[in-house]
Amino acid sequence: MRNRYLDLLRALAIVRVVVYHTTGWAFLTIAFPAMSVMFAIAGSLMAASLDRSGPVAVGRRLRRLLPSLWILAALFVPAMLLTGLPVTWRLLLWVAPLADPPTNPWGALALSAIWYLRDCLWFVLVSPLAWWLFRRYPLPTLLAPYVLLVVVEFGVPTAPLVLRDFGLYFGAWLLGFAHHDGMLRRMSRRVLLSVVGTLATAGAAWILTHPGPRGYDINDIRLGNALWSAAFTLLLLGLAPLGMAWLDRTARFSRLVTLLNRRALTIYLWHMPIVIGLTAVMRWAGGDPGSASGIGVRLVAVTALVAVAVALFGWVEDIAARRPPELLPGDAATAGPAGPVGRNVPAQRAPSESVTSQRAPSELVASHRGPGQR
Repeated sequence: MRNRYLDLLRALAIVRVVVYHTTGWAFLTIAFPAMSVMFAIAGSLMAASLDRSGPVAVGRRLRRLLPSLWILAALFVPAMLLTGLPVTWRLLLWVAPLADPPTNPWGALALSAIWYLRDCLWFVLVSPLAWWLFRRYPLPTLLAPYVLLVVVEFGVPTAPLVLRDFGLYFGAWLLGFAHHDGMLRRMSRRVLLSVVGTLATAGAAWILTHPGPRGYDINDIRLGNALWSAAFTLLLLGLAPLGMAWLDRTARFSRLVTLLNRRALTIYLWHMPIVIGLTAVMRWAGGDPGSASGIGVRLVAVTALVAVAVALFGWVEDIAARRPPELLPGDAATAGPAGPVGRNVPAQRAPSESVTSQRAPSELVASHRGPGQR
């Protein structure tokens, strides 16, 4: 049985990511912190897979994640090699990105969203241990990534990037564990809203007093990002509706949500090269990508070109999920597991068990700063 509420949240999140990268509107990062929401959904679905299959689920999740990357690499790595990328052993990271795979200068920006797969890969690999710890020590496990973030931010700012991202985003992944486990549903409304209010207040205060190079873009404000996103995610998952029958009664919208879920990884990987390439073409033609008309043109063109990419490469996600390949995915009634982390199946906890429980994508397009900016 699918959880169409999670499907809807992921569809909204992937649309928000594409719109943000196309427009550069920093307020979107606060209005809808999409990356934390996406990691939380992935964590909930990973927990469901572990409940069903145990550690074997890791291999299945990796099978879902990597083929779309390989298609991207098959096209872009030769192009980068022809334009100055040296041949080293690090090219193997395009097979399994445990660290950022090598790029040349233009590829660093166009392919900057690869960080999301890198973090997903690590989170999937550690999930069996994390799930075991969560089922036994839920609250300490939930708090551990946020403690790590504070330690890294104030004590070890030169920590490896993967470790820093564990502090920033693994907390959201674990909130997904709490959602699947039913921990959030068991919280009283008053306690949930009190926690959300405290986290949101602390996050907003930090964001307002620590603006980054792009102002209040939370991708540049890691601690504020973590606190604000945790509040936002807790609210969305903690107040999840019991039913979503209205969604599937609206046939076209339901099919759009299914399509966005079945093609979420393709959209995510391909939209950045499209946005970067389109912006370069507009500048070459003498246009102003940052003007109101330029943003409008980019939104329309990016939507059309992403649709082309989905048509050309989206079938890879069907093959990876061992579904018959489709040009446009079917409706909710016939949909199989969606996206890179699988089917949404709620778990039932045994009565004897404990009941306690960018970087954002290099969202660089608006300022077109160097690849080190987030």
